[in-house]
Amino acid sequence: MTHGYAPGRSTRTRILDVARTVFVENGFRSSSLRDIAAKAGISHPGLLHHFPTKQDLLIEILRRRDADDAAAVEEDVAGGVDAVEALLGVVRRNTQRPGMVELFAVLSTEAVDPTHPAHEYFTERYRHTIETLRAYFDESRSLRTSITPIDAARTTVAMMDGLQIQWLMDRDDRIDMEATMRRYIRSLTESSL
Repeated sequence: MTHGYAPGRSTRTRILDVARTVFVENGFRSSSLRDIAAKAGISHPGLLHHFPTKQDLLIEILRRRDADDAAAVEEDVAGGVDAVEALLGVVRRNTQRPGMVELFAVLSTEAVDPTHPAHEYFTERYRHTIETLRAYFDESRSLRTSITPIDAARTTVAMMDGLQIQWLMDRDDRIDMEATMRRYIRSLTESSL
């Protein structure tokens, strides 16, 4: 006996995929749930059953991206990969999903506005990411003596965000995000990556 969970999950996945594309093309504020529902091949009430608000939909897209990245990093680290190499793996994977990188870049910029629905999400995401990197740099004890773990964490996040924007502006392979990040992290540490 089936319970209908698989079709519901399939519909949610389709909605999330379509919404991600629509948000990238139109921006969050200019996108409508009705348009997303039509493009996903479901009714507007059907979409609302899965995601009652546009904010709910947006946050789920962002959470899904973060969960996928976190799972990949955890799998790499569990397999013996150094945490920095695992982070560089996320950078490498981002080059294979420009739409998601673009959505993140656009929404993180829009979310600077405290009234934006994703403001709280991005504020917490940055806090968490910076704290995770700070803890790594603190535990690794590989930083140059003139660099504090919190400064290394903040500048690493800033470098990743900035490189993603430059890469989005010019995707002809002149910007190698992974190699640039590797050189940057090497400049912070006393080790050779």
